[in-house]
Amino acid sequence: MISRALTAAGLAVTLLSGCAVNPVTGKQELSLISQGQEVALGEKQYPITQQQQGGEYVVDKSLQDYVSRVGQKLARVSDQPQLPYEFVVLNNGTPNAWALPGGKIAVNRGLLTLLEDEAELAAVLGHEIVHAAARHSAAAMSQQQVLGAGLAVLGAATQSTGYGDLVSLGGQLGGSAYIARHGRGDELEADKYGMRYMAAAGYNPQGAVELQRKFVKLSEGSQSGGLAALFASHPPSQARVDANIAHAKKLSSGGATNRAAYQQAIAQLKRDADAYATYDKALAAVKEKQYDRALNLTRQAQRQQPREAAFFQLEGDLLAQKEQYQAAHGAYDKAVQKNPGLFSHWLKRGLMSAQLNNYTDAERDLTRSMRYLETPHAHYFLGQVYEKQGNVQTAYGHYQTAAKAGGEIGTKAQARMQALGNKG
Repeated sequence: MISRALTAAGLAVTLLSGCAVNPVTGKQELSLISQGQEVALGEKQYPITQQQQGGEYVVDKSLQDYVSRVGQKLARVSDQPQLPYEFVVLNNGTPNAWALPGGKIAVNRGLLTLLEDEAELAAVLGHEIVHAAARHSAAAMSQQQVLGAGLAVLGAATQSTGYGDLVSLGGQLGGSAYIARHGRGDELEADKYGMRYMAAAGYNPQGAVELQRKFVKLSEGSQSGGLAALFASHPPSQARVDANIAHAKKLSSGGATNRAAYQQAIAQLKRDADAYATYDKALAAVKEKQYDRALNLTRQAQRQQPREAAFFQLEGDLLAQKEQYQAAHGAYDKAVQKNPGLFSHWLKRGLMSAQLNNYTDAERDLTRSMRYLETPHAHYFLGQVYEKQGNVQTAYGHYQTAAKAGGEIGTKAQARMQALGNKG
């Protein structure tokens, strides 16, 4: 009982000492994470999370510059303009946007095609900037830590909860752990102050009203299934629409919408809408195991937009499934050439090189893939490459790393480790 009391007392001291002022609202809030830790975490996880979610959209690189300009314009009038804000458009058809700690913000190409003008884009980016400026992710992580400590008190835990190096923790959990599903209060706060940033940056805050109206309408319609990710992290409601209307009345009724500029910025995405729709049909056919149909659709998408690397990666996947390894290697080679900044293109070309017994190229590509994203699959297949070359010690090290991931690839790695151990 004394131990529990001491632990509870320690928790109370932690809560008292862990309060910080919300830089946006000025309110005292729980924060067990310093802003320096938060910024470092975002810096580390940002490239990882991008790789996990499709990588940068590169077919029209001018769109990246456009979105970044709008984002930086809003960031400069935020309550934390000193944060190292970055904005990226991801090659992901799922309509969504997110913010990592420290101002690392992404918007999927799938969301951009739903918006009408720059004011609506500013509403999306302003909302995400508030999540970063108000340190919502830090608050969420702090609450999780306190919950863990509270459970330890109830269970009379005998060891510390150990929340030391949060940056290291980020590497263990993966970037998606920090794309928070914010509570209702945080969402309303992000709407309110995001609209203030919009007005300060010269945008019509009515764009935020129209954005929420659009989301409510979409959530009620037949298209809502495809918007599940967006609505899970940014749940729309008439209450949010009403709150935005009230906020807009308190702000300047003027401001720009810049519809023509926005429509020009997303013109390539709109021209490629049919190509991405064909690609989505191909992915649906894969799920139904209709591989020949999927391959035909993928090649149709390539004809519609021959610069999109994802279409060639899918072709490679389908040819590999048919055991046409040389042709699959050719498809992956095109994917690498069209977008060399995505880990999966290097990984899969490396796998095909290994399948074709070209171990020098396989080693190069698998190693290159890990510059962008370290995966257990790259470690496992590097293990195979080194094992076949007779470099057993290096092979064992890669298998050992892959085994830590668990799952099917971890089981395979453990089997190879055991086999090598038995040979020794």
